[in-house]
Amino acid sequence: MPEPIIDVAAGLILRPDGQLLLGQRPEGKPWAGWWELPGGKLEPGETVLQALARELQEELGITVTESRRWVCYVHAYPHTTVRLAFCFVTGWTGEPRGLENQRLAWVDPRQAGQVGELLPATLPPLRWLQLPQTYAISAVGSADALPAFLQRLERALAAGLKLVQWREPAWPGGPAASRAGFEATLQRCRQAGARLLVNSLHPHQWWSEADGVHLRAGDAAALQSRPPLPDGHLVGVSAHNQADIVHARALGADFAVLGPVADTPSHPGQTPLGWAGFEAANRDAGLPVFALGGQSLATLAQAQGHGAHGVAGIRGLLA
Repeated sequence: MPEPIIDVAAGLILRPDGQLLLGQRPEGKPWAGWWELPGGKLEPGETVLQALARELQEELGITVTESRRWVCYVHAYPHTTVRLAFCFVTGWTGEPRGLENQRLAWVDPRQAGQVGELLPATLPPLRWLQLPQTYAISAVGSADALPAFLQRLERALAAGLKLVQWREPAWPGGPAASRAGFEATLQRCRQAGARLLVNSLHPHQWWSEADGVHLRAGDAAALQSRPPLPDGHLVGVSAHNQADIVHARALGADFAVLGPVADTPSHPGQTPLGWAGFEAANRDAGLPVFALGGQSLATLAQAQGHGAHGVAGIRGLLA
């Protein structure tokens, strides 16, 4: 008989300055001395957010006032398997205290390892935290439209955009003919400290020149492993259903884009998922998922309320 999976709610407690709270497992517990995200097991009948609020009250003495679900991730330890429902906690009352004799530390998520050994299941969310919450997709169309696009891009980058995808299927002469536009876009992203991914319909050589690749659903389905790329490069995957999400996770993708959630001109004739369909396909995703289709900064909070990491879009983010 396989061991049952233990359901755990884990909280990413983030201060306004971006510092994240970690706790050190006390003596007498498995993995004593290792650092982890606060939280604990779900009790019968509890929702994830109810369990998280209870555990943080018992463990840290704080009352959660604002939280949302993020990524659900299964991790197999040597003697147990846990299903971790990672949640953001951005509002609470009280000052966190170690009520179970555990040490606490506020850390920069990018340098969390400096505090000590981190539990293996704590590493993925620390990596996912580095992903921006908005992901803009190009739709320039031709060289004639490039100057106007670059102006829009520069405005968006100046406003804080940090992740862009070069995707030009309709460029006259084919996707490879958009090379000059790709280079101009890459230059502006580099200057702004943003990352540019290349859609997989473009030449493979471009993937390494930029900051990674965004795989179309069909291209991802044809692969059995993550594309070979330089260290630090990203792999994104387009998904339209739960099976696509499962395959993206199996490939070791850094994130997926799921949609369309709503009707959009870029996906004519495709039945939108709606938020219920988005949540169903995103359940147990094991990686961050952006919502696509009718999304913009105005829908970001709504998308995150349904479990999205953030939003992806063309017109809504580069208009």
